[in-house]
Amino acid sequence: MNKVYPDAQAALDGLLFDGMMICAGGFGLCGIPERLIAAIQASGVQRLTVASNNAGIDNEGLGKLLRTRQIAKMISSYVGENKEFERQYLAGELEVEFCPQGTLAERCRAGGAGIPGFYTKTGVGTIVAEGKETKEFDGETYVLERGIRADLSIIKGWKADEAGNLIFRKTTRNFNQPMAAASYHTVAEVEEIVPVGSLDPDSIHVPGIYVKRLIVGAPYDKKIEFRTTRARETA
Repeated sequence: MNKVYPDAQAALDGLLFDGMMICAGGFGLCGIPERLIAAIQASGVQRLTVASNNAGIDNEGLGKLLRTRQIAKMISSYVGENKEFERQYLAGELEVEFCPQGTLAERCRAGGAGIPGFYTKTGVGTIVAEGKETKEFDGETYVLERGIRADLSIIKGWKADEAGNLIFRKTTRNFNQPMAAASYHTVAEVEEIVPVGSLDPDSIHVPGIYVKRLIVGAPYDKKIEFRTTRARETA
């Protein structure tokens, strides 16, 4: 089966529909599937539920989909860098499910492993636990969290072979790896695709069985959320 598609629009053809749930990998602007996000924006699909560590920044990453009002609900752990996110949330235009960062990663990993739920101490006694089942283990209270299983996962890797085996580079691995297995269809964009057999099997982070479609998204403009520098010292 040929997994390599010419562009993001072709790779998403037939997979998008209104009201769907999407897992989006990356952390901040690092390792985000920006070509696939742009194609989703261009498709005009509406009422999306998106599980992602954050929602990008204003008009970058998932911030593009917020700007066009295509996202109805975010499941996120950190939303502090996006003014449009803040505005929509405070205005009651966007539903938000806050989820601790490690819990969100584990919910995606659990969904990919076929685990419908798990107990964790994180969030007990806070708003995170409101309305959720709790249980005592060894004298400690734990809250039940549901695994996440989405209609589509969009992720970004560094290198892949034609069978869809993926390698991530450094922190771009964040959230991309667990989300690769957390849906019925995973589409990946990478910087380079090489022939099968070119990658060291011991270096594979996501086996190709999880990746249904694949594109080359390069070249990328490496964006930085905040550039902080110190003034040069005078001689």
